[in-house]
Amino acid sequence: MSRSRSERMLRVDQAGEYGATRIYAGQLAAMGDRAPHSATVRHMAGQEAEHLARFNDLIAERGVRPTALQPFWNVAGFALGAATALISPEAAMACTAAVEEEIDRHYTEQLDQLGDDDPELAGMIEKFRADEREHRDTALAAGAERAPGYPLLSGAIRLGCRVAIKLAERI
Repeated sequence: MSRSRSERMLRVDQAGEYGATRIYAGQLAAMGDRAPHSATVRHMAGQEAEHLARFNDLIAERGVRPTALQPFWNVAGFALGAATALISPEAAMACTAAVEEEIDRHYTEQLDQLGDDDPELAGMIEKFRADEREHRDTALAAGAERAPGYPLLSGAIRLGCRVAIKLAERI
């Protein structure tokens, strides 16, 4: 695999984990500690912060430029998290399920592309993919599919994730 492809993977993965921390921050700001899923969201947010820290370290070690879109992900992620939490606790879980579904797909594609070329990065992605799958399953179990307009909400968020992935790889 080319160095540039590996760098794009790192760039987009770091951006995605940053966006996830911002989504959870927005959800927690809107829900506070009173909502039915606050403890669950805090737990998932903690795992995302760990993922982000690991990708930040690897980006620094390898001298990879982070995405220039980080200020946008800061605002967009927080707004998405807060907006879905304000709709309902189930909508917040629908957001989580949709995002994590796309991240699972994205990480699986990356693992297929990596093969044995970068065992350090592949190991991180495998571990983080397992966490993201757990987040998705937790969100579904917490009522994500009962959110108002679930198919439309989920589809829009998943599309947004796919666009964000493509942009963060390059910009």
